[in-house]
Amino acid sequence: MTDTPLDFGDPADLDRLRRRFRAWLADHPLPERLPDEPVPVFLHRWHRLLHSGGWVGLDVPVQYGGQGLSALHQVAISDELGACRAPGVPRIGYLAHALLEFGSEEQRRRWLPRMLAGDDVWCQGFSEPGAGSDLAGMSTVATPHEDHYTVRGQKLWTSYAQYSGLCLLLARTDRSAPAHRSISAFALPLDRPGVTVRPLRAANGDDEFCELFLDDVRIARSERIGAEGDGWPLAMTTVSYERNALDTGHLSKYGLLVERLRRTARERRADLPDGLLSEIGRCFVDYEVLAAHARRRTAERLGGQLAGPESSIDKLLMTRTEQRLYETALKVFPEEQLRGEEAEDEERAGAGELFGDYLYSRAASVYGGTSQIQRNIIAKRVLGLPSGN
Repeated sequence: MTDTPLDFGDPADLDRLRRRFRAWLADHPLPERLPDEPVPVFLHRWHRLLHSGGWVGLDVPVQYGGQGLSALHQVAISDELGACRAPGVPRIGYLAHALLEFGSEEQRRRWLPRMLAGDDVWCQGFSEPGAGSDLAGMSTVATPHEDHYTVRGQKLWTSYAQYSGLCLLLARTDRSAPAHRSISAFALPLDRPGVTVRPLRAANGDDEFCELFLDDVRIARSERIGAEGDGWPLAMTTVSYERNALDTGHLSKYGLLVERLRRTARERRADLPDGLLSEIGRCFVDYEVLAAHARRRTAERLGGQLAGPESSIDKLLMTRTEQRLYETALKVFPEEQLRGEEAEDEERAGAGELFGDYLYSRAASVYGGTSQIQRNIIAKRVLGLPSGN
């Protein structure tokens, strides 16, 4: 089932692309992480190596530094990386699509090639202490002046801001307008006076997330992306691409663990309680449902359909699959709750990562929009159900 990448009914040239990428990987193996090297610094080296081979931004037009291929070509690369347990393609696709759709021609030519090459590292300044999934409730304000804005406020859960040079920032530019029409988007250089970045230590020991404090930060009007009030549709475009398991290579990564659980269930059937065997079965069903949904969504992409509110279905299915999968895996392999042990063979390579993946999975129902918010989006924008009183 999972020994080879999933068949999405791909165009014929995708198979050739996969073979070419496998050959490139054989000649360009994943570099070793240096002692005490921060994870994002290591991943940035990997980003640059992938870009040197032409494997970043496959679905971005050539004039902006991409390859001019389809989204499915980039998905195929992510799927291959997940299948060989390598870090995925840099998580910039959703930012690139926002710039493609809302940025001016000058902004696309200025920022996209450098983003794809890793010359500029971006982060995303959306959530706030009082406005996480409810972005419309944000309180960060960008006060307009003749040729610039002055921004004051705070952002939270800004991933790897301490390693970034630019931030895709949302701020309210018209306090008198309705919430969804008063938000604008900006490209904020993080070395600007008045910007303070403070890393946060997570339960798994990582410092991925940061607080971002903005004290009367000056942003030029030329750094606004789109028109005033375009921030909400830009944000919805961004999160729609961010929520897809295919684009991130998560699907093939889940498949490897599902296959390991199934193999263990066959080999240790007499030793595992019936309840745990049932949980492994549910993991398999969750994975197959997610994979089938991914195939359907891929067919929609082939038809030219862009990411939209249906991506909330992707997020819910991915969250359910990921959380149940890692929770079950720790019950089957309880010894892997001890991190940092040396792997003795390829099967146990990454054993020390399983507990960290489990901890990270607990946040899946919150980041990128809570599961409750996703259900509301599906009810209102996909099913067209009326709002409750």
